[in-house]
Amino acid sequence: MAMELNSSSFQTEIADYKGGAVVDFWAPWCGPCRMMTPIIDSLSAKLAGKVKIAKVNVDDSPDIAAKFNVSTIPTIIFFKDGKAVHTTIGVVPEAELENQIKANLL
Repeated sequence: MAMELNSSSFQTEIADYKGGAVVDFWAPWCGPCRMMTPIIDSLSAKLAGKVKIAKVNVDDSPDIAAKFNVSTIPTIIFFKDGKAVHTTIGVVPEAELENQIKANLL
């Protein structure tokens, strides 16, 4: 299961993290976001120990969404050593998202 981040935990868990991380920017009212939830959770389990996978609810943490110019959800941002290195927007099939993670973070 992907960890939920908020404004206080984002700095420690992602910005200061040395390694690869994937952050799903979502909201509970967003249908496509709900479609991504099982994919994100599956990849979180499959890639445990290799890549940190987390979620940010844009309604609860609009400051983080604004910092990364997230205006459409779901938006998935890949971070390497705290820096954003890749972004994908919309519903992405699990195999494609896994390939993007491997190409950008592993």
